[in-house]
Amino acid sequence: MTPLVQSRWLAFGAIVLWATLATLGVRLSHLPPFWLTGVALLVGSLVSLPLARFNLSLWRVPLRTLALGIYGLFGFHFLLFIALRHAPPVQANLVNYLWPLGMVLLAPVFLPSAFFSVRQLLAALVGFAGAALAILSHPAQASGEATGLAWGYLPALGSALVWCTYSLMTQRVAPFATSAIGVFALASGVLSLICHVLMEPAAQVRPQDWVWLLLMGLGPLGAAFFLWDAALKRGDARQIGLMSFLTPLLSTLLLLWDSGQTLGLPVGLAAVLIVSAAWLGRTR
Repeated sequence: MTPLVQSRWLAFGAIVLWATLATLGVRLSHLPPFWLTGVALLVGSLVSLPLARFNLSLWRVPLRTLALGIYGLFGFHFLLFIALRHAPPVQANLVNYLWPLGMVLLAPVFLPSAFFSVRQLLAALVGFAGAALAILSHPAQASGEATGLAWGYLPALGSALVWCTYSLMTQRVAPFATSAIGVFALASGVLSLICHVLMEPAAQVRPQDWVWLLLMGLGPLGAAFFLWDAALKRGDARQIGLMSFLTPLLSTLLLLWDSGQTLGLPVGLAAVLIVSAAWLGRTR
């Protein structure tokens, strides 16, 4: 199997795991976001132990690389959990999943070998049209509640920007072992818990929450990071970013199924527009 094919399968594994993140986040939305992020990332850091064969020397990275890892893992998930609390989850989830398009559009900024085309500009416009439709499709927008909900889309867009820039910037720092993602998760988890102690009320954890926390930590906040990093090390970041547009479809369908909702025409059209942006923005 060639590195390119390996990259696609690794990325697909991360995509499937990330498709569960929004649903798990909604199930745990009663927990303080810093606490939730911290506990899940600490659980996720444990995935690297068998990957590194319990050799923690593989966690050693330069301070600049560690800061980048904290920016990506801590920043992305904290903003996403905030968005899921203050905007309709399905619509906020679609806005968050503009990050694959961001990887394609920003690749020329971070990667000298990448290029930008008019077709990719058109893809950006289609993607943002889909995001706008997702936001405006919520009934609250027509009932005078738009002001209260609108700000929740800002952290959703922020989380998208954080993850696409993190993914691209990992290609510019000194090479590091994929197992070092464990120290990113550990540091981000500790930082989150410190913020929780300083800024949030105590978490009221129900017994059944621990099942969802374990699934979140081992899956979308654990194994998915390692699969994603391994994919980026073997393939083209732009192609991986475009492939990642499978995630909003899977994630949105799972959210709808979990909440007992049906796929309405506006949300369905928004999903089609965002995924269509991937096709328009393809690099070859």
